[in-house]
Amino acid sequence: MTLSTDNLACRRGHRTLFSGLNLAVGAGQVLLVEGSNGSGKTSLLKMLSGLRAPDEGEIYWHDTPIRKLGADYRRHLAWLGHDNGIKEDLTAAENLRLATALAPAGPRSLNEALDEVGLRDRKHTLPRLFSAGMKRRLALARLRLLDSRLWILDEPQTALDKTGIALFESILTDHLQAGGMAVMTSHHDVELDESLLVRLRLSE
Repeated sequence: MTLSTDNLACRRGHRTLFSGLNLAVGAGQVLLVEGSNGSGKTSLLKMLSGLRAPDEGEIYWHDTPIRKLGADYRRHLAWLGHDNGIKEDLTAAENLRLATALAPAGPRSLNEALDEVGLRDRKHTLPRLFSAGMKRRLALARLRLLDSRLWILDEPQTALDKTGIALFESILTDHLQAGGMAVMTSHHDVELDESLLVRLRLSE
């Protein structure tokens, strides 16, 4: 599978953030979108997720426009934005059960995912009692549970300490080695093998 674009453009009001954008990312790769604030990084990720239509151009999933695929495209995709997508009135375990009820689940068990992110002993705790870093770890556990080939991640290291960032990089590497792919933004250095990275820089 390949995610690609053809002459993609994004406008905000009368301002063009980017245009003529062509990119491609395949299995085992992560596209790292770089650029200053206001350059259109989050807008690009929303377009690639199908959350926003391009102003010009086309986005393809395995050579088929995603606008034609609809839900069939979204079942391959997991999105993690600035919001963790956590329901504060459900426990950690209930949040993960809800996620797997709404999207295809992978082979990992709920306990395995919570173990990996260090939250198994908090599985029955409401996330409103979690620190910001623990909430982000719970969001990473959700990624691990879902059977999603494509991860689209907007600043995924937000609120994570050094140990949490290393955990995220380990999880991402494992996803890529299993044939997955990712598109992400980051204000942090990304400690991945350069052979796995495709870099795209947007100019303001």
